[in-house]
Amino acid sequence: QVQLVESGGGLVQAGGSLRLSCAASGSRFSINTMDWYRQAPGKQRELVAGITSRGTTRYADSVKGRFTISIDNAKNTMYLQMNSLKPADTATYYCNADLLWSGIVVVLAGQGTQVTVSS
Repeated sequence: QVQLVESGGGLVQAGGSLRLSCAASGSRFSINTMDWYRQAPGKQRELVAGITSRGTTRYADSVKGRFTISIDNAKNTMYLQMNSLKPADTATYYCNADLLWSGIVVVLAGQGTQVTVSS
């Protein structure tokens, strides 16, 4: 069994920084891609950033230049460094992972972590 555990959310003032983590735990798996999504109240879920196990990244236009996604393959952990945070970044952030587990492609989602940016 493989699971994702997120951490690092919280309350921060505009202009501040937070770092989110998403750790995949279990056995007999390898990571293909991992992504961060977010969903604000009354809005659709949107992709924030994604990364492959080889380090290829993609970002939503709204976070380019402010957020940095990275992956530590040895720890099976993905990070999202969020700088220059804005109130518009307030949302629940979810980790998604596309894994190869015992030869089967599995897509997992984390439980979500709240990020609140005050003005």
